Amino acid sequence: VCTTIIETGIDVPTANTIIMDRADHLGLAQLHQLRGRVGRSHHQAYAYLLLPDGGHLRTDARKRIEAIQAASTLGAGFTLASHDLEIRGAGEFLGDEQSGHMQKIGFSLYTEMLEEAVAAIKAGRILNLDRQLDRTIEINLRIPALIPDDYLPDVHTRLIMYKRISVAGDDDELLELRVEMIDRFGLLPEPLKLLFRVTQLRLKAQQYGIKKVDANINTGRIEFTNNTDVDPLSIVQVLQDNPQQFKLGSANQLQFTHGHADANEKLDFINGVLERLRLTAREAA
Repeated sequence: VCTTIIETGIDVPTANTIIMDRADHLGLAQLHQLRGRVGRSHHQAYAYLLLPDGGHLRTDARKRIEAIQAASTLGAGFTLASHDLEIRGAGEFLGDEQSGHMQKIGFSLYTEMLEEAVAAIKAGRILNLDRQLDRTIEINLRIPALIPDDYLPDVHTRLIMYKRISVAGDDDELLELRVEMIDRFGLLPEPLKLLFRVTQLRLKAQQYGIKKVDANINTGRIEFTNNTDVDPLSIVQVLQDNPQQFKLGSANQLQFTHGHADANEKLDFINGVLERLRLTAREAA
């Protein structure tokens, strides 16, 4: 029979059986620690988890029991910790609550924002908090930029590669991913090449404080955030050089015509437009 006193670390090598009454009242970490009190020698050990009749368990309790049953191999601690994080939630980052699920941002986005903040501090730059809150850049070029199913049939691996491409921080990381995918899966099909080019465009647009790039077969527009670091004089220069092709749709929108049906030609044109823009002296420094 177990108590939480046994959980604290009693080492009895000859003990080979533990019975946990009302195991549904114990946390996942407690269940793991209690189970570890037996089987501490070469003898086969047994852990019995007693539950109420009828199987009427709370959802979280049922998930804990299922997790402890599934994680029975050596080194299962990390797996259980992951399940515990999923069940209980990560809690607050800026508060004192140690459980509960994040409502505003996900863990991946939080870690990305934290990495950017640390990098800015190390580089001696002032972190632009307004830009951090307006991070999403929408690229809609109406071209087939994707990882084809027949190139990478496994859905899980395909999702992982999508994630790795989307979080790449610069062109060097994208190049490393291209080389890795060629080595692992073969030469890149055209839609995947376009995906890499669109991601490169997104990275460049992020530097200019652009929130949206939209283009169809003949026309398009570039929308800037309210906190863009693009020098307004460079936009004026673009308008003056070719007033028939460019015009202002609003205070923060540059409209254009292009006539490029080919996906690569369309990307070349938009990249050319961005290269004609200049950052303010403050941002360029």
